[in-house]
Amino acid sequence: MSVTKAYKPRFQHIALVLAVFGGVAFAFYYYVTADVVEAFILSQFKPEKKELLEFAGVHATPSRKGEAEHGPNVTVAKDLIDKEYFFDFTHEERSEKIHGYEKGAGEWLVRAPKLGEDAIYLEPYGFSVIALLVGALVAVLLTLVLPPSIGYCSQKIHREIYNTKAKIRLQTGFNSEIVEVLTLRDSDLERLYEQNPEFVKDAFRTVWNRTIPEEEKGANGNGAGPVSFDKSFGPDEDITIFRNQILLGRIKEILSEVIVVEIVDVQTANKYKKLSIRIFAGLRLYMAHHFSHKYSNSVTGFAYGGAAFLIIAVGIRGLKFIPATRPSLIFFAILMEFAMLSMLAVVLFYTEGEERMDKMLKKMEDASKNQLEMLNKLADDMHKFALAFEGGTSELMKKKVEEAVGEYLQSDNNVESAVAHAIRDKLVVSLKDTFSNSANSTVS
Repeated sequence: MSVTKAYKPRFQHIALVLAVFGGVAFAFYYYVTADVVEAFILSQFKPEKKELLEFAGVHATPSRKGEAEHGPNVTVAKDLIDKEYFFDFTHEERSEKIHGYEKGAGEWLVRAPKLGEDAIYLEPYGFSVIALLVGALVAVLLTLVLPPSIGYCSQKIHREIYNTKAKIRLQTGFNSEIVEVLTLRDSDLERLYEQNPEFVKDAFRTVWNRTIPEEEKGANGNGAGPVSFDKSFGPDEDITIFRNQILLGRIKEILSEVIVVEIVDVQTANKYKKLSIRIFAGLRLYMAHHFSHKYSNSVTGFAYGGAAFLIIAVGIRGLKFIPATRPSLIFFAILMEFAMLSMLAVVLFYTEGEERMDKMLKKMEDASKNQLEMLNKLADDMHKFALAFEGGTSELMKKKVEEAVGEYLQSDNNVESAVAHAIRDKLVVSLKDTFSNSANSTVS
């Protein structure tokens, strides 16, 4: 099976995450939302000097008769409450004649002196965003801890681990085995080193040789030069410290700080891969290296859209087209904007900072120096080539061509290799034309 198909969500992934999201959101909306809103409102507006009593789910200040006849099984009645304070978050319909106040079956009713003379009617849809947020959170957390064969989010993280390793291979030129050594957990690296120390040292040696600092490369014959890996890696060297501090430090200095961040994030994500309850270890890799890059603009757009809706709702309320006694639309707009801004905050939290401009300029300068040195060597080789062409034979000239570009053909630097191949092709064509013209002149 190809990698694309292996990490593509299937029916069981989609069905499970939608079922959990819909089921939890529905249950929370119908069975929990009323209790949450009621607890909040009671904490803010309950009387300080009077006692609230319960009448079958309704909390109200009682009349003298209600003080004696209250309880969870006693239905609220007109003569049992004094109407100064009452909080009805039930789904029952009420009438003024029987219960002492009017309320529909799909409404909640709140009355307190701090809220004004009129009772406040709340529709449950105004708080539906809370249920949606809870459903989404539970669906994400549950599918993170499930195995990737059925867990939608866990499959996403496993896919991102693979994709990030592939990205590191492309950015560094290291093969998959070296990338695997660099991204192993510390404990797995120590275990691998105990089993096959030469394999690990060969991988470290390759990384060491390809990340030689420029000041060591440019050392002359004064005794200074590149420090070899075998001299730096002693027999008592701590394998994890050497990798995480020395090798990654060289990669950060020579290649890029972004690559080191990717390597460290994959190391952390491998902890989640080993133990799925460590959800934040894996979530960082997916959010920082996939979601924030692909969906950051969409999330920002939703946040601005929510702000626009909130402004419209508040504006309509200011024009009094939304009565003060029915603020459910305002609550809905506020909570929706809260959800959008929370999502934007999460995305910004996991967004990686850009590499410092001074470091980027230094690397560009170093790269330019390298290319200049390469071109100077090529110019010197071409000069020697021209001298050989004046009085030499074809075999001598072929030998000079091989010597001039051979070292560049073997270079690990992609730019040097590409330039070398291009020069070789041009020289071969030019020599063939020269030899052909010389042969024709001799025959003539």
